[in-house]
Amino acid sequence: MIGRLGELWQHTPLAFWLVLAACLYFAVMAVRLTIIDVRHHLLPNRIVFPSYAVAGVLLLAAAAVAWAGPVPAAGNTGGLLAIPALRVVAGAAILWLFYFVLRFIYPPGMGFGDVKLAGVLGMYLGYLSWGHLFAGTFLAFLLGGLWSLALLAARRGTLKSAIPFGPFMLAGAAAAMLLPA
Repeated sequence: MIGRLGELWQHTPLAFWLVLAACLYFAVMAVRLTIIDVRHHLLPNRIVFPSYAVAGVLLLAAAAVAWAGPVPAAGNTGGLLAIPALRVVAGAAILWLFYFVLRFIYPPGMGFGDVKLAGVLGMYLGYLSWGHLFAGTFLAFLLGGLWSLALLAARRGTLKSAIPFGPFMLAGAAAAMLLPA
């Protein structure tokens, strides 16, 4: 995301400010959701649902402004799905569906709050690229798995222990957002 911000600043400053606002919103949302999920194992709808609207408006507007700008944004070649606005929508749908299938297959393994949060994270990661979408998802499971192994090794948990997965989803997305384009 950092590399994309520099590129946007040079070519379309309005898109830069829109993406920066989306990033700031992400940071606030991530901190609030992490604290709540760690304490209560809950990702409240009152935070997640408005995040769809805020992220959607900011990222879609940034994509539209960058697309219409004087120099096409990076990643705008290679067909219709390379358009950032379509990646935002498709990323949300793909990640939501992926987590929904995981929840459907093994309901005790994942809460529906994680499924709802996945759509929001899919918008952010989809805005960047398909690679970022994959990396953010992979990193969430990697970080969650490492945390679970640490709990097992420290004998602070068992194979049946429930861990809040939202913080790992948010950390994985944040880490992927820092990767170069």
